Amino acid sequence: MKKYFLVAITVFIALGIKVQAEETAPLKLVQTITLPAAVKGHFDHFEVDLKGGRLFATPEGYKSVLVFDLKTGKLIHTIGGIEKSHAVLYREDLDRIYVTDGEAGDVKIFDGKTYKLLSTVKLLEDADSIGYDPATKYLYIDNGGGDVHQTYSMISVVDTTAGKKLADIKVDGDTLEAMALETSSPKIYVNNKAKNQVDVVDREKHEVVASWPVTKCKPNVAIGLDEADHRLFVACRDGQISVLDTQTGKEITTLPITKGVDDMKYDAGSKRIYAAGDGSVDVYEQTDPDNYKLLGKVPTGPLGKTARLVPELNRYFVAVPQHETESAKILVFEVH
Repeated sequence: MKKYFLVAITVFIALGIKVQAEETAPLKLVQTITLPAAVKGHFDHFEVDLKGGRLFATPEGYKSVLVFDLKTGKLIHTIGGIEKSHAVLYREDLDRIYVTDGEAGDVKIFDGKTYKLLSTVKLLEDADSIGYDPATKYLYIDNGGGDVHQTYSMISVVDTTAGKKLADIKVDGDTLEAMALETSSPKIYVNNKAKNQVDVVDREKHEVVASWPVTKCKPNVAIGLDEADHRLFVACRDGQISVLDTQTGKEITTLPITKGVDDMKYDAGSKRIYAAGDGSVDVYEQTDPDNYKLLGKVPTGPLGKTARLVPELNRYFVAVPQHETESAKILVFEVH
């Protein structure tokens, strides 16, 4: 009887700890959207239309952009005619959708209601990640580099209102990744993966004005910015985030994360960092600009490293590619 009582108490405590952990986890899974079996391969980026209640997803090998109803999770449209979809920008005021096509080497502009292709802006192959300046309505796109047998890459400037390319900014290095734009200055921070450094681009001068080595991790692929506290977060696939001071370019500290990171976001409102790696999301809280506390490591799924935080909805979306017999999924988490 005593032995039975001890076992019961142990089980009760274990269950209590599990429930408490779920309640205090920074993310709680609230919805799973299962995709058609034909959707295979990696995803690259998400975009959200808040007013219209739509989520845009880019499965690279499916030659399309998938459009979902944010409330129901239902797939409502498939935008075809894209060779290799990478990044998406939605402009609510114009009701237009801008998609970078890495294979075709262009930006495709679609009507937000009919999804009809309106025009294209020609760039170089491997047109990939983007940065958007809402003040000028200019879109900055990294393209070129190794895919076109060049030792340098381009950051092309596209006027999204006119649908025209305005300039190319040359950056030495054959592979660029994510970028972050400051609002208080013309600076763009660009992950130069080829050189494992951050290049600082002046978007008024159209040139690189500084280069900062990333020595504490590699390769640097994702980026986040705390503009108010002058901190830049550079996430590397070897399982670290290097925190840099944007006033000096110096590395301040590192934060361990899951290996294989592909997406990262710093949310100024909650002072949290969300880093999506291979199989889990690491969530950190900033206690001050030089110190960070791990709030949790939330499981997702194999290669589930494409993510999007939507603070306005209190939601965090993660794409998990098809794996073995499991169909691709979009996991919807509530932010706690």
